[in-house]
Amino acid sequence: MLSEKLNSKIDDLADRIRSSRYTVAFTGAGISTESGIPDFRGPKGIWKRYRPVELSEFLSDPDARAEYWRRKLEMLPLMKKAMPNEGHLALACLFKSKHLSVVITQNIDGLHQKAGIPQSSVIEVHGSNTYLACLSCRKRYEWDDILPLFDQGVQSPRCDACGGWLKPATISFGQAMPEEEITRAFGEASKAELLMAIGSSLQVYPAAGIPDETRREGGFVAIINNEPTAQDSMTQLVLRGSSGEILRDLSSIVCGNCFLLR
Repeated sequence: MLSEKLNSKIDDLADRIRSSRYTVAFTGAGISTESGIPDFRGPKGIWKRYRPVELSEFLSDPDARAEYWRRKLEMLPLMKKAMPNEGHLALACLFKSKHLSVVITQNIDGLHQKAGIPQSSVIEVHGSNTYLACLSCRKRYEWDDILPLFDQGVQSPRCDACGGWLKPATISFGQAMPEEEITRAFGEASKAELLMAIGSSLQVYPAAGIPDETRREGGFVAIINNEPTAQDSMTQLVLRGSSGEILRDLSSIVCGNCFLLR
């Protein structure tokens, strides 16, 4: 059961959503941990166990490429079976009821789309793990077409069009951020009367600068997170707790008994 103080903050945020003409959600790994997907920087995050493979290493070092693919293939079954949790479904309810305009996400899991938000309304600033792309020509590949190659002994698949290295369409360390998505994300944040930052540590730039864009244009920022973030002190409303529980209750207040949450 949520505390009386937290419930009061949820009521406050619900009022702001109902009165906002343009609301944006900005989500990080914390919204997906309740779907069984580990985060990267938390106490039990992936980077506590592994040093990330940088893009330059992936391109130049066969051993680094092999290690990269070992980790990806190890995590793939978990990623593929993960389902949207109450937080994702609540945002989908807000979107379908026209109380949410767009979702900007640092996540690569595709769970917002699985929850029912169309791809055109989800901006993935760190790319997506749901498909692969050639690092040279950007040709898209589906996992089901590439996985058999590993069973055939291929260690690092290449593009059949240009011979470039294939990699999940995520942004690795040392890789340029997707310019179109970043530009669009900052543009959406600048239009937001209300931006909800959910499950993000708000430490990784340039994405962590997105709430600043809303503040700069006079919009209201609310943070929903289990742990303190780097921007709590500059944020008007901070809701500390499970994003799934908070968003479920928030959606229930704003949308009523949303069919997605029954």
